Amino acid sequence: MAASRLFIALWPGAAVRQAALAWRDRWAWPAGARLVAPERLHLTLHFLGDVAAERLPALQQALAVPVPPFELRLDQAAVWPHGVAVLQPRVVPPALGELHARLAGALRDLGLPVEPRTFRPHLTLARAARAAAPPPQAAAIRWRVRGHALVQSTTGRDGGYRIVARYGPGAARLTRSEVCG
Repeated sequence: MAASRLFIALWPGAAVRQAALAWRDRWAWPAGARLVAPERLHLTLHFLGDVAAERLPALQQALAVPVPPFELRLDQAAVWPHGVAVLQPRVVPPALGELHARLAGALRDLGLPVEPRTFRPHLTLARAARAAAPPPQAAAIRWRVRGHALVQSTTGRDGGYRIVARYGPGAARLTRSEVCG
């Protein structure tokens, strides 16, 4: 059976996305910097890689972990090694750490991989941006997190993201298969 390249993410709503884009547009970007497309902005919780289609129903069920709403404040800009420009929280909310850990437990229970490195929550703004300079005024984007999403990533010329499932309060009312560019 076919496999899907999957990850679990916090997916921003329109207001957070617009605030992040407005702040990103104030950066000084070097020639060749590759800005992340607006519809692809997200905060990765866990990257799963290729998952066989027959495992998808169990995975979707396992990811329905409790998510009490919390506020994430994206207020620190950084350019990481290899030229990745990010927006990250100065302080990681305990609820975000707990969500990350619960999801890791669910993945381990299914025998799926969990990244061994320390979780560094961030919103990637651009790649190939080694000499990028953020605006002098710090960002202060407040994100009221109410859930997470299972997302499929496709590569190639027509590649993009497709939200497979959303989790959290009100998720059942949301579209289950959203194409994200």
